[in-house]
Amino acid sequence: MSAPERALYFFGRLLVRCFYRVTALGLENMPAGGFLLLPNHITWVDAIVLQLACPRPIRYIIDQEYYDQPILHPLLRTLGCIPINIRHSRSAIRAATEKIAEGEIVCLFPEGQLERSGVLLRLQRGYELIARHANARVVPVWLDQLWGSIFSFQGGRFFTKFPRRIPYPVIIAFGKPLQGEAADNATVREELLKLGEFCFSCRPSLDRHLAEECVRGLKRRRFTTAVIDGIDHSQLSRSKLLGAAAALSRYLRKEFSDKRIAIVLPASKASMVANLAVTLADKVPVDLNFTVGRVANESCCRRANLRVAISATQFMERLKDFPWPERVLKLDQLMPQLKLQIVFWWIVSILVPARLLLRLLQIPKEGGHREAVLLFTSGTTGEPKGVVISHRNIVGNVSQFRQLLDARETDAILASLPFFHTFGSTVTLWYPLIEGVRIVTYPNPLEAAKNAALIEQYKLTFLLATPTFLRMYLRKAEPHQLRSLRLIITGAEKLPLDLASHFEKQFEKKVFEGYGLTETAPVVSTNLPDPEPKKPGEQVQSSSRLGSVGRLAPGIAAEIREPETDQKLSLYETGMLWLRGPNIFKGYLHDPKQTAEVLRDGWLKTGDIARFDEDGFLYIEGRLSRFSKIGGEMVPHETIESKIVDLLDFSGRDERPLAVMGVQDEAKGEALVLLSAVDIDLAELRSKLHEAGVPNLWIPKQIQRVEAIPVLASGKLDLKKCQRLAIEG
Repeated sequence: MSAPERALYFFGRLLVRCFYRVTALGLENMPAGGFLLLPNHITWVDAIVLQLACPRPIRYIIDQEYYDQPILHPLLRTLGCIPINIRHSRSAIRAATEKIAEGEIVCLFPEGQLERSGVLLRLQRGYELIARHANARVVPVWLDQLWGSIFSFQGGRFFTKFPRRIPYPVIIAFGKPLQGEAADNATVREELLKLGEFCFSCRPSLDRHLAEECVRGLKRRRFTTAVIDGIDHSQLSRSKLLGAAAALSRYLRKEFSDKRIAIVLPASKASMVANLAVTLADKVPVDLNFTVGRVANESCCRRANLRVAISATQFMERLKDFPWPERVLKLDQLMPQLKLQIVFWWIVSILVPARLLLRLLQIPKEGGHREAVLLFTSGTTGEPKGVVISHRNIVGNVSQFRQLLDARETDAILASLPFFHTFGSTVTLWYPLIEGVRIVTYPNPLEAAKNAALIEQYKLTFLLATPTFLRMYLRKAEPHQLRSLRLIITGAEKLPLDLASHFEKQFEKKVFEGYGLTETAPVVSTNLPDPEPKKPGEQVQSSSRLGSVGRLAPGIAAEIREPETDQKLSLYETGMLWLRGPNIFKGYLHDPKQTAEVLRDGWLKTGDIARFDEDGFLYIEGRLSRFSKIGGEMVPHETIESKIVDLLDFSGRDERPLAVMGVQDEAKGEALVLLSAVDIDLAELRSKLHEAGVPNLWIPKQIQRVEAIPVLASGKLDLKKCQRLAIEG
């Protein structure tokens, strides 16, 4: 290293350390000789921060346009940077090969551009040429927490924002070296995602107690509105919500020693207070699905040992056959009795600093892997399973969703999804509490006309729904009512392309599909609107892709494995999707056998057949339970359903018109039965499917006419009832 170069490194390190606190992990993975370094690219200062973490000098491959700029050229030349022209890259490849042969570290940012959304973009294949020519080992490296710094594009702009902290904490993780011939595009992407998950999981903030996150969130902008009840239009400010929940939490601590407390309420102001209060009392809220019937709820109460429930008199009168536990707290009777305590804690929440308030409320310093929320699955394939969601799971998933959504202070969410549904729980309950996003609650997502009126009245910007609920808006909402919406995301079931197309045509609003599971707390990925170009003709990084469920949220790693043998496949092949991240649940309640079936070494077997494209977009081909194995071939039910809907022009219907199910067949293992809520001529259908090129194995052999296709309250297909109907037929 030359004297000018040593001087630059010395003073540069001193300067950078004033603004960044860099923690380097995995330095032992760096080979002794020359190698190729491949990092993600988030900010304008990535190269400087990366050099601060690396004990050896790095030779960066720099775009010729930047290398030749008069201000930068002397500095870049002194540092030994290698200029590259995309159209004439041979000289750069040769120079990089020589440097690696001399035992130097050469760094190339494989994305080729700065990330504008904080998620990994397509990896350009130029690095493969260098690795092959130099016969060099490749070391992936992940730069974490730089998203949000003033040099990143967070908030839709570079530079013109204040740093959140000085010095700014950054984690940099060096992965294990890959042999050049093994470092193909899919492998490097997979390794970078795993490093990203490792770094994200190291963040100390993830170990906070959920109640602490809520208190800190509610203390910010404490006089703004937290929740508006869509029934009576009453409002609670953030400080009043905290005061009411704090008073109720003290009562719960004093009166009950139970670990878990049931909440039997629809999405409402009262339900929000109840959930927050139970969490502040360091207990576990269990929102029960009051739509699934007595037997299922008896099973839930028994499994979770629920002896205390929170509800309201008026709502209890509507539930004629609900298995209420020993004690039921009626909020409409209890809260007036706590009026003095509510006023006291309201004043305290305004005046007392967050740290002292946490001590007064006796909030533990850490939540970590302890149980925070218990959710029960909808029981589509059997008895509801208790999904144990930890503090770390929710805090982590809220952090992931925060980065994806990048909400503004003016944003507001329609919270009509029930809180017993994982989508409603994290995204419309805990996320708004922690992030300070205003919500308007309404107890029934099926009442599209009233929900649309609330969107118009309160100028709501986010609508989170299932495709089933979205169909109601097509018939019952007027286009002007949804004008204020800037983001519509669907989850829980596959978004039919015809529904998305009809919705966009009628309301001039795009619908974006996301993906998640109860076991992932729930957000895994989502499509998002493309950024607005700053000038006409400007290329923007696409944030959505038709037919996909978007890119993975930050901090989630993925593998694709062969469904039957679990053998690892390329990310770009189709197979079973496995996920790892801080949002992955810790197991099913009192069910070690089923837990062992889906959790292995921190990896979750999702049960979904999926693949990725080279831009990182995830495609869900279907649930494994929604495939039939016929004559040795995997036949996807959802694909057949979509084809039939298109061919018979059923796309405009409000209710689900049909469902394909598999039943046992002696000759070929399984046979397809089409459940239909409309009259269909089998011969005509078979003829149309043949003409459309659908394989013979994929064509249903029988049609079973039913009054309606069974669906759950969440809008999902009720597979258990559908299977029963198919077998009876």
